[in-house]
Amino acid sequence: MRAVLILGLVLLLAAGPALALSDAQQLVVEAWRLVNQSYVDPQRFEAVHWRRLRQKALERPISSSDDAYMAIEAMLAPIGDPYTRLLRPDDYNNLRSSTQGSVTGVGLQIGLRDGDQRVVVIAPLDDSPAAEAGLTSGTELLAVDGQPTPALGLEGTAAALRGSTGSQVLVTVARSGQPEEVVLERRQVNLRPVRSRRLRLEGHTVGYLRITQFAEPVPEQVHQALTDLVDQGIEGLLLDLRNNSGGLVSAGLAVADQLLDRQPIVETQDRDGLSSPVQAGAGQLYDGPMLTLVNGGTASASEILAGALQDNGRSELAGSRTFGKGLIQSLLPLSDSSGLAITVARYVTPSGRDIQNQGIEPEHPLPPPEPLNPGGDNDAWLQEASDLLVERIGRNAPEP
Repeated sequence: MRAVLILGLVLLLAAGPALALSDAQQLVVEAWRLVNQSYVDPQRFEAVHWRRLRQKALERPISSSDDAYMAIEAMLAPIGDPYTRLLRPDDYNNLRSSTQGSVTGVGLQIGLRDGDQRVVVIAPLDDSPAAEAGLTSGTELLAVDGQPTPALGLEGTAAALRGSTGSQVLVTVARSGQPEEVVLERRQVNLRPVRSRRLRLEGHTVGYLRITQFAEPVPEQVHQALTDLVDQGIEGLLLDLRNNSGGLVSAGLAVADQLLDRQPIVETQDRDGLSSPVQAGAGQLYDGPMLTLVNGGTASASEILAGALQDNGRSELAGSRTFGKGLIQSLLPLSDSSGLAITVARYVTPSGRDIQNQGIEPEHPLPPPEPLNPGGDNDAWLQEASDLLVERIGRNAPEP
């Protein structure tokens, strides 16, 4: 099949004798093929004249990897999906590193708001330069080192924010409707994706479990944390998903499986319109009272978990409306150490809710201002959620 595709491209490009494609041109063909085989909405290809876009990309002068990258980016742009994108080698390696539990940079997780395509903060990483500068979920990024984010696009903005440890970057943000410049110093950020502790609240023992990212180690770390908390005799569990922008969907599903017992977790819908329900297995690590904290930085895989807990009546949610990212991407390598992120599926919650651009509304909205340091000192939302959980524990207490 690959040979047939390449031959077809050569015939389109050459009126005379067929010419072999260079390695850089082959990279464009490889990217086109992966998107063509995987993208969730193949009907979109007809609207953007997808085959013609491949031909136009190969008509460009392509003699280097950078030329190929620009051709691929131009080819993908008409699809109009910011999450389907080229990842140059450094970006691809950085994204893969983040799934391992560490990252170098300023600690900003960013996304696009549909409609006007503004680049906004999904969430700052805990203990990162961005968090220390007070950059909160929903903050609009206007420019990075003087380059306007609309011109950079999502991946270009992310690339501009990255850099070597100890270097600085000037970020222009919108605060209270006014531009403000913030200087951030890049450094290694240990994600510490799972944190837990025991709380004493009004004579009750409660477990606190915070998950900041769904990286590869998370299911095992959550399993250990829940086991330890249960062994310590907790009467309730506070699950904190604030500023968890997602990560590996498989890790989010594994955590849901630990908290649900034979209940539906999510339903994914692929490019062929086929639905694949995912259900938890038998048994759960903790079956007592729960309350889950969410906010505008709760996105993607963490929304899958929050939606499953809410729809199954396992845990009510407290906080603010979640981000609203109901699309799933696969990360695929290209032959030169770059890669592609491709939207391969949509998902709906167990009750059939499509949360794309909608988010999930918690049963218990908590008042502003939102705490800047979730789980830290002076976290008013954590205190209010603790009160709600203690109230529920009291309701579930057996009659004397």
